[in-house]
Amino acid sequence: MLDRFECYELCVQSPRHVVAMLRAVAGLGAVMLREDFCGTAAVSRCWVRREGARALGVDIDGAVLQKARELAPTSGPANGHAVEFRRVDLTDGEVGGEADVLFVGNFSVGYFFERRGLVRYLERSRRALEQRGGVLACDTYGGASAFALGSTTRKIPAPDGSVVHYHWSHDQADPLTGLVENSISFRVEVAGEIVLELPRAFVYRWRLWSIAELREAMEEAGFVRTAVFADVVSENAGDGVTKIEAVTDPRELGENWVVMVVGWAGNTG
Repeated sequence: MLDRFECYELCVQSPRHVVAMLRAVAGLGAVMLREDFCGTAAVSRCWVRREGARALGVDIDGAVLQKARELAPTSGPANGHAVEFRRVDLTDGEVGGEADVLFVGNFSVGYFFERRGLVRYLERSRRALEQRGGVLACDTYGGASAFALGSTTRKIPAPDGSVVHYHWSHDQADPLTGLVENSISFRVEVAGEIVLELPRAFVYRWRLWSIAELREAMEEAGFVRTAVFADVVSENAGDGVTKIEAVTDPRELGENWVVMVVGWAGNTG
């Protein structure tokens, strides 16, 4: 039977497209990925499929890190463990070490409720990246419906033949503070019968940062350049991409959007 983490990976994430995008902006020579707020570290697991690549997954939740360890592969003696893990409160703590790429996915940058805390985190991240001239990428969403309450449901077939009903809900939203509450629920169907219900399997209380706010915070933290990329986690992105174009015209975003905001910590070429 699928658990809530497996349902999440199936319904929400597209790690191969994210990894392609990260390599496109960081360069094919990028080796070390740090995935902050990693959850089950699906992006890290996909990253290390390339020979010689390494990853570090960081999260505060011990239970989710245990699940991530169970799912993570090990590699040959040249690499040791392909994915390592560290339990850190990223809203307040230092991770240490260096990386070529630092990825903050699944809108997790929203766990910083105040700009001061966000900038401090970005400063720490820049220090981890600057020796390698690395990049930080974080996603956010916005547009006409960003603060509108409502929900959407999709059905996703699972590899075991079951069907997962994925339900995303905007439960609370305050445009005065930027604070939102969203939740994800799952129902698992087998042969036409619902065999498992996971109501509010994940509940998120975030600060919804705008594109402009994230870019300004990155610049204040010392990143030398920022850019915005759209459509990087869909089938349109492909998985062999080596170059992607930044958004330069707001009309490219459409009425609602999910984007990746990227900051370069060193020489951008």
